[in-house]
Amino acid sequence: MELPVIDVGPFCGRGGDRAAVAARIGEVCRAHGFFSVVGHGVDAALRERLFAQSREFFALDEQVKLEIAMGHGGRAWRGYFPLGGELTSGVPDLKEGIYFGEELGPDDSRVRAGLPLHGANLFPAQVPGLRASVLEWIAALTRLGHALTEALSLSLGRDGSWIAERFTTDPILLLRIFHYPARRPGDPAAAWAVGEHTDYGFLTLLAQDGTGGLEVRSGGTWIDVPPLADAFVCNLGDMLDRLTGGIYRSTPHRVRPPVAGGRISLPFFFDPGFAARLQAIHPIGAAARAADRAARWDSASVHEIEGTYGEYLLGKVSRVFPALAADALDPPPERLR
Repeated sequence: MELPVIDVGPFCGRGGDRAAVAARIGEVCRAHGFFSVVGHGVDAALRERLFAQSREFFALDEQVKLEIAMGHGGRAWRGYFPLGGELTSGVPDLKEGIYFGEELGPDDSRVRAGLPLHGANLFPAQVPGLRASVLEWIAALTRLGHALTEALSLSLGRDGSWIAERFTTDPILLLRIFHYPARRPGDPAAAWAVGEHTDYGFLTLLAQDGTGGLEVRSGGTWIDVPPLADAFVCNLGDMLDRLTGGIYRSTPHRVRPPVAGGRISLPFFFDPGFAARLQAIHPIGAAARAADRAARWDSASVHEIEGTYGEYLLGKVSRVFPALAADALDPPPERLR
């Protein structure tokens, strides 16, 4: 079984049948929650440049990379974390990475207010071109995120601006650049670089190099997602599952460690605004929530989440980086709810 590939050009400035593309996206979201998109218009040269600069950064000595460690990013939660520094379901991942987000200066009202997850990025001086590439990439994928939310709105039988007006007028944007080193001698053969999980946000757009290793679970079967040139793997997060009352599912996925060399992946997260209130088009009842808990990898139902996306996100991120949360968040997430 292979993941569907959808040409989204009609939503990205090219001609075509927008209604047909939206309908196809709806079919795939109901069946899988994962698909690949082409026809997106993102510059292929920029993509290759960002991959090359990412490899250049991860080849630096550890102490050099730690010059932009996340601890220096404060409440903005930006910067580098070393191998094993990020947790999935409480288990350290076999990867290192850098967090980037929307570039906000000290005069931005959200930064002045001390809003967590908002602020300036940290860029390595040793890879001077990385800053321009990252900011150009974030801008390009933000445009694609808005285009896809328009298509998703139409696929749900709503006006094309329905999702944007309620959730993503001012989205939270997060780019992560990950490096997965090859499995080391003595590592368990079955060890996962990242264990089974769902993304906690709204929409993820993933660019992966030619190494492979991503698997998704659909219909009880794990499906390999091989790299496809110039395509983005698009998957739905828990918030779209929550919004649609489970009609569109957030699909579990995991990552195998490479057996040789290393793997670079560029996941971009296009999520609701910090103050967006979580709500569903069709709320589900207690029995359906119990069934959802039983079916999910973490035995937790996303349909029981209330409040704002910012409150929910802080709780999630603080479990991914618990030590950083204790240092950078005041008050901590539980006091913000």
